[in-house]
Amino acid sequence: MSKQDIFDFHSAMPIINEDTEFFPLMSQQDEEEMNNEETPETLAILPLRNTVLFPGVVIPITVGRDKSIKLIKEAYKGNKIIGVVSQKDVSIEDPTFEQLNTVGTVANIIKLLQMPDGNTTVIIQGKQRFSLIEEVQNEPYIKAVVKKFEEQKHKADKEFKTLIASIREMSAQIIQLSPNIPSEASIALKNIESNSFLINFISSNMNAEMADKQKILEMDKLQERAQKVMELLMVELQMLELRNQIQSKVRTDLDKQQRDYFLNQQLKTIQEELGGNSADLEFDALQEKAKKKKWSQSVADHFDKELDKLGRMNPAAPDYSVQLNYLELLLDLPWSEFTKDNFDLKRAQRILDKDHFGLEKVKQRIVEYLAVLKLKRDMKAPILCLVGPPGVGKTSLGKSIAKALGRKYVRMALGGIRDEAEIRGHRKTYIGAMPGRIISSIKKAGADNPVFVLDEIDKVGTDHRGDPSSALLEVLDPEQNNAFYDHYVEVDYDLSNILFIATANSLSTIQPALLDRMEIIEVNGYTIEEKIEIAKKYLLPKQKENHGLQNKDINLKPALIEKVIEDYTRESGVRGLEKKIGSLVRGVATKLAMEEEYNVTLANEDIERILGAPIYDKDLYEGNEVAGVVTGLAWTSVGGDILFIESSLSPGKGKLTLTGNLGDVMKESAVIALAYLRAHAAEFGIDYTLFDNWDVHVHVPAGATPKDGPSAGVTMLTALTSAFTQRKVKQNLAMTGEITLRGKVLPVGGIKEKILAAKRANIKEIILCKSNRKDILEIKESYIKDLTFHYVTEMSEVIELALTKNKVKKPLDLTIKIAPIVN
Repeated sequence: MSKQDIFDFHSAMPIINEDTEFFPLMSQQDEEEMNNEETPETLAILPLRNTVLFPGVVIPITVGRDKSIKLIKEAYKGNKIIGVVSQKDVSIEDPTFEQLNTVGTVANIIKLLQMPDGNTTVIIQGKQRFSLIEEVQNEPYIKAVVKKFEEQKHKADKEFKTLIASIREMSAQIIQLSPNIPSEASIALKNIESNSFLINFISSNMNAEMADKQKILEMDKLQERAQKVMELLMVELQMLELRNQIQSKVRTDLDKQQRDYFLNQQLKTIQEELGGNSADLEFDALQEKAKKKKWSQSVADHFDKELDKLGRMNPAAPDYSVQLNYLELLLDLPWSEFTKDNFDLKRAQRILDKDHFGLEKVKQRIVEYLAVLKLKRDMKAPILCLVGPPGVGKTSLGKSIAKALGRKYVRMALGGIRDEAEIRGHRKTYIGAMPGRIISSIKKAGADNPVFVLDEIDKVGTDHRGDPSSALLEVLDPEQNNAFYDHYVEVDYDLSNILFIATANSLSTIQPALLDRMEIIEVNGYTIEEKIEIAKKYLLPKQKENHGLQNKDINLKPALIEKVIEDYTRESGVRGLEKKIGSLVRGVATKLAMEEEYNVTLANEDIERILGAPIYDKDLYEGNEVAGVVTGLAWTSVGGDILFIESSLSPGKGKLTLTGNLGDVMKESAVIALAYLRAHAAEFGIDYTLFDNWDVHVHVPAGATPKDGPSAGVTMLTALTSAFTQRKVKQNLAMTGEITLRGKVLPVGGIKEKILAAKRANIKEIILCKSNRKDILEIKESYIKDLTFHYVTEMSEVIELALTKNKVKKPLDLTIKIAPIVN
């Protein structure tokens, strides 16, 4: 049997016979008579696949199974009483006794009908509920011993009456909202007197799952059945209300579209009367504009094809505006439209020097590019990648380059981009499709040869929407970007005339294939001397102008600028320094605005009054009175820093403990250093049995700060050797370098930042790998004139240079005799 509508008021019938033409509703007396009837001990069982029969309810059933047809025909000839039970799994064609639910309904066969299509339909009425006890036969159909299902008596209290009233009211609302239920059904509901039959009637006809209906049939308390019916009706009512809301909204949208269509037709007629049509005028305007474009023949053919498509469209159609926007984009793009380059190299040099202090290597590379472009005219634009810490001027350098060249300037921030469509655009078939940000930026620039800054290229992300860094491969390859394909534009666009400048803080997160396409230029941090000059020439004048001060209103001496740099900032760039100078200028501006007296030439106390107590202590070298403490050099995202490695010994079993929030690479350096020391104990005058009787603890202070990298390897080795030999570390000495298990010292990066940090900490001697000599040669001699460099290749050389022959004043009481020192 297929599912009925939510309510069928004709299905509510009393005990009736087959000659009844109209089925009146069941009265209270009819229900009492039905309940008092005796339930047979054995019943022929008719399994129902997709419905549940309730007492008092009349339903038609289409019988298709051979067993069921035989059962119905035999019962119809006899007393017409059968047992009706729903099966647990509706997919089973021939269910067994065990596959039936345990509670069913005694049914009276009212009428047997042979349908024109050959099917047999039987109309049955539910009588009483029963429980299946045991099977007595299964052929030709199931027969079983049954027991009357006893229902607990209920008290018709105030709460139950309210529940029944709510069920009636909610049923009426459902009838009113559902278009498939005749309104007469509400009359049938009002005329049902019996609360029990009302629950059965609604349970049989409501739009609920079979499992829920069977659950209601098996409940022995009427109040529980009423509560369950109320819950299911509530769900059905909410679904109907939601469906009607959606249908109303769709109908409203359709009405609006029809209204817009008629208005457009009227507008079209009016415009025709006035002598022109807006769509035709738009078409002609696009055609005229296209004649002035300097694009290739293939692009012109593509545009003409798309323009013809627009001409065939109805202006009222939704796709019309999509097509119009696409054609307008093609016309707005600067196909082969270039700004004229300024080849005055001396002027370019002056602009670069004026806007940025230092950065000599970058400026030299830009001047070289201009020189070649001036001689050759058609040089493919190189892809420059400026790598360095934050605040050193990488992004602002792009503006200076554009000014020096006389080109347009565009910037595209790549930080956090995870969608490939941001680079290549969306296809026009998508709703809300747009071109990628590369094409959009070129359209904004209005020229085919701008200076294009790709900011923070190392922070491009990857997720399920694609890999934007892979999409950038075509953009940043001089051999491919003359035919860049944007999904929205659908034709190749030439990017080879653009001067791309990428910026990054680190190369480690950039895809290797992308890195290979760029020319890497390192932009190192500034020295204190450079920062002072930058503050005097750029930052202070800028902040004065921003805050409305004149030159005579504030005077900041170089010594005070140095105090601000050392006590209130810790960075490679000058972004933090600019903020602090801005605070000082605001402090003076406040005094000036309030007409209070103040010192035009700021003093130390003025600095501390405005900025507060010093934030940072100057990195000072720690003494060498304690064995096992060595000064290392580290690189951080804000520049160089000094790092102290501490090691100590305690009686134990040779356990190695590492603390200080160290990364995996740094932990491995400590393990390698200890392994090397054990293997070469005799060379350093250490009894090898010490390693089995003393626990080693290595700690790197500032434990809250994460630390990682291989450059502390030589420092770890020196600290452990100093602890085991109790020999002092030389004064004012620092070191950096990676170590291997074979005893080799390998080069590391960030040398300039580390050297500047060492100089700030009053370090006099520095040990580093011989391969890092080239990095020292690139640093200005004035920055390193007070430093002595020791270049090494072996770990034994590090120990020879770092440790003195003298032990500390109070050496560790090692219970095992230490071997004599071997040089």
